[in-house]
Amino acid sequence: MIDIRELRENPDVVRASQRARGEDESLVDRVLEAEQQSRAKLAEFERLRAEQKTFGKQIAQAPAEEKAELAARGKELAARVKSLEAEANALGEEAERLLRRIGNVIKEGVPAGGEDDFELLQEVGTPRDFAAEGFEPRDHLALGEMLGAIDMERGAKVSGSRFYFLTGIGARLELAMLNLAMDVALERGFTPMITPTLVNTDVMAGAGFIDAHEDEVYRLRDDDQYLTGTSEVALAGYHADEILDLSDGPRRYAGWSTCYRREAGSHGKDTRGIIRVHQFNKLEMFVYCTAEQAEAEHDRLLEIEQDMLARMELPYRVIDVAAGDLGGPAARKYDCEAWVPTQEKYRELTSTSNCTTFQARRLRTRERAAGGKGTQVVATLNGTLATTRWLVAILENHQQADGSVRVPAALRPYLGGLEVIEPVAR
Repeated sequence: MIDIRELRENPDVVRASQRARGEDESLVDRVLEAEQQSRAKLAEFERLRAEQKTFGKQIAQAPAEEKAELAARGKELAARVKSLEAEANALGEEAERLLRRIGNVIKEGVPAGGEDDFELLQEVGTPRDFAAEGFEPRDHLALGEMLGAIDMERGAKVSGSRFYFLTGIGARLELAMLNLAMDVALERGFTPMITPTLVNTDVMAGAGFIDAHEDEVYRLRDDDQYLTGTSEVALAGYHADEILDLSDGPRRYAGWSTCYRREAGSHGKDTRGIIRVHQFNKLEMFVYCTAEQAEAEHDRLLEIEQDMLARMELPYRVIDVAAGDLGGPAARKYDCEAWVPTQEKYRELTSTSNCTTFQARRLRTRERAAGGKGTQVVATLNGTLATTRWLVAILENHQQADGSVRVPAALRPYLGGLEVIEPVAR
């Protein structure tokens, strides 16, 4: 959540952020009002509690004939003190509940608006002209079936819609891509992590994933746990309630996990193939750093994602995501979208978010301030380095007229030197 001090000192900035997100800016005033009332009640409570202590001494020193009357008055005072404390706590809890509904304050320059209001930052590579090459491209599912790589029919039989099997070369290709991504992360100083995919409510809420989108995550109600849609969640909770020493630089982790998403509200969207599915694998970068280092780290994460895309030899573009499409924790987000030939449009493959101190404040993760004078909340950032959806772009962009697929050079060492994936006999 955002810093209450920032809201008190710069309410107009927070209002403007909410407005750019298309969210309720009246929350700002409601938080301020509840917090002001809470502080007023707390001050009255402290005053009466001090009076109660003084009154207790008077009762002890009073003549016997006055003690009963004074004791009755003392009982009334004690009840009032208890009531004021309860009122102050309730108002404080209401202020925090409202504060948690306010998204992170967006960075200067983030475009206002929704999904279609992004700013195009860069286009890299040129989409292939399949017409000039003399054939019509097949989509990734048709290719996957020809190559013996994807089995949607049996995935649906076993688990339902939006589930699949990666088979044979499909499984090998995903593992090759993820292992390459892990090596890229290792080259850049990240610590490899295989993370839990079940987390408790405190961590899921702390990472900001159930504020407004609880219907998109799988919950195990009997256990009060959630299945994570990204290892970002577990990694955000990794240092919860800790004070970090960041004097040697940021802590950088690369989390490999299976991810689960309900895809609520996506009925009828991307029902063919593996673009929008309930389960997938992903390698996620996650960084803890000082608030001052966050923007530089964000640029670094984007550069690493672009390096990975270059190794996959994919045409793509980079966009500055609009405020209304950021999600609550992010103050700024860059997406890299690869060209999908059969859809004739760009589709998101990677996303990197600067969450500033939003997640860490909720999860109580701090760092020692310079000079050892106290502590301050850290910043957190995340970025996708590879995920199952990448197979869509790899298969479609590197296909050949006979249905075979050329393997990007960077992946070949992970596939025993394989250069071309050939269709399998049926």
